[in-house]
Amino acid sequence: MRESKLKPTDANNPAIFHFVMIKPTHYDDDGYPISWLRSAIPSNTLACLNALAEDAAQRKVLGAGVEIRLHTYDETNRRVRPDQIIRMIQREGGRALIGFVGVQSNQFPRAVDLAQPFLAAGLPVCIGGFHVSGCIAMLPELPSEIRAARDLGISFFAGEAEERRLDTVLHDAWNGKLAPLYNHMNDLPALAGEPPPFLPRKHVARTSGSLSSIDLGRGCPYQCSFCTIINVQGKKSRIRSADDLEKIIRENVAQGIKRFFITDDNFARNRDWEPLFDRMIRLRVDEGMNIGFTIQVDTLCHKIPHFIEKAAQAGVRRVFIGLENINPDNLIAAKKRQNKITEYREMLQMWRNHGAITYAGYILGFPADTKESIARDIEIIKRELPVDILEFFFLTPLPGSEDHKGLWTKQIWMDADMNKYDLNHRVSHHGTMSDADWEEAYRAAWHAFYTPEHIRTILRRTCASPMGRPGTTLSTILWFYLMILYEGVHPLEGGALRRKFRRDRRNGMPRENFLTFYPRYIAQTAIKALGYLSVYRRTKKMLNEALAASDRWSYSDLAISPPKSDEFDALDLYHATSGGEAALARKYRDEKIRAQATTNDELATQAAE
Repeated sequence: MRESKLKPTDANNPAIFHFVMIKPTHYDDDGYPISWLRSAIPSNTLACLNALAEDAAQRKVLGAGVEIRLHTYDETNRRVRPDQIIRMIQREGGRALIGFVGVQSNQFPRAVDLAQPFLAAGLPVCIGGFHVSGCIAMLPELPSEIRAARDLGISFFAGEAEERRLDTVLHDAWNGKLAPLYNHMNDLPALAGEPPPFLPRKHVARTSGSLSSIDLGRGCPYQCSFCTIINVQGKKSRIRSADDLEKIIRENVAQGIKRFFITDDNFARNRDWEPLFDRMIRLRVDEGMNIGFTIQVDTLCHKIPHFIEKAAQAGVRRVFIGLENINPDNLIAAKKRQNKITEYREMLQMWRNHGAITYAGYILGFPADTKESIARDIEIIKRELPVDILEFFFLTPLPGSEDHKGLWTKQIWMDADMNKYDLNHRVSHHGTMSDADWEEAYRAAWHAFYTPEHIRTILRRTCASPMGRPGTTLSTILWFYLMILYEGVHPLEGGALRRKFRRDRRNGMPRENFLTFYPRYIAQTAIKALGYLSVYRRTKKMLNEALAASDRWSYSDLAISPPKSDEFDALDLYHATSGGEAALARKYRDEKIRAQATTNDELATQAAE
């Protein structure tokens, strides 16, 4: 047990228990926490744990005489000052638990650095999230960074805290006997009826667009070797009910929040997707709620009858799609067999025709990738696939994935610095590309897709669609483009107005002199602001030209043109690689088999008549 140094609450003062929940960020290459005035995406884990903690406080789990005070921090948009938090606890009195929530591998070093002042003050600390859960799920022993954190006195929580599992941790912290490990990896909880995720508006307002989050299901049935979801959240879908969904929406709408990011890794595989969409539709149509949603889906979602149609009616306006690669050999190597490149065009065009902005994730560094093939494939995507936003990632052996376990077991080199495991840094070697070529191919990919010429093409495509949203499309492109040009972070970690604090530099790195740090920071901010303005003016001019073009509504190009009977023979998507040729041959074979089966059914029917 972790014995707390805190003294029992004074009998003359109210019994108080502080539960401090911190979602840490991670460090940039200079050692400063990546934080913004407004961040991009809210932390769903923080919202989930906050809701569970509010429920525990309402139920008086520590006794009727104990007031549980909750404090939430998302470091991507709010500076975390351990010294101030410690003084607040000392000033208000009582006992406390410092919980680092949803800690990913790249955030683990920052969480440990933040934990140390709390430990020195005698406050118990517990870290949970994907890094701890993934390592426990997949490795036969704890890795060195977790063992080192354990030796500091940090406790760990693996798994999920629903079904009142949080109560046990709060009880132990209150009694000064926090366990070294709470391991729930072999007993994943049901979600229906559990307190749904919720954050007060003051926290949600710190994200761009005041976007809140919902998880309506956890788990995924697929077997992708690079994925941690299947090993941390399981391969079976666990879902919230439509009533849970409605409760989340109503609570948020009551505080003026009407936009939601559904964080399910693959909402199309939630077996209750239709009742959930129907409830959203009812709230929008019957009650006039102007609610909108962003979802994540797979590349076969359009094969589910009415899925995309109902998504549009439900208010889905942005869609994240795991495209991953256009070489089937790479997809097979990663066990992502569900992705069929022969379905990509139809799927993307359906989303476009229903007014959704499409974001496609694309992984660089699969076995068959070369510097040249990556450049070629991006040009094919630009020319032949109507995707609005393409976001690139290094193929990364994330702790908790099969890829990581394989390299760890074989003792093949992986970078020891967990801070780099953000999908934006190379942390392993490629089979054929040199480290320099792989890194150069990654940087070049961003610049190849977001050229002024292709941005103009994307804008022309969205302006040509009656369902298009030109202004929103431009702002989304700018978000990605500006992060690439000026901020040096992955766009999904981006935000508005980068904040840096001299004293928050990573442990072990020297603190800079304020006479050099602040002038440089101010100058960099001013230069970036001017750059932002320049890029905005240029791209806004592109949009205005697209909107005013005489052929606005008749504009077409290969990516958005209606399917043609000979397109499978003409498109490079299917002929640039041997894997593409094989995928096309399988498609023709399957179509022939289906046609023959239909003919046989018709003959059998005629014979029966």
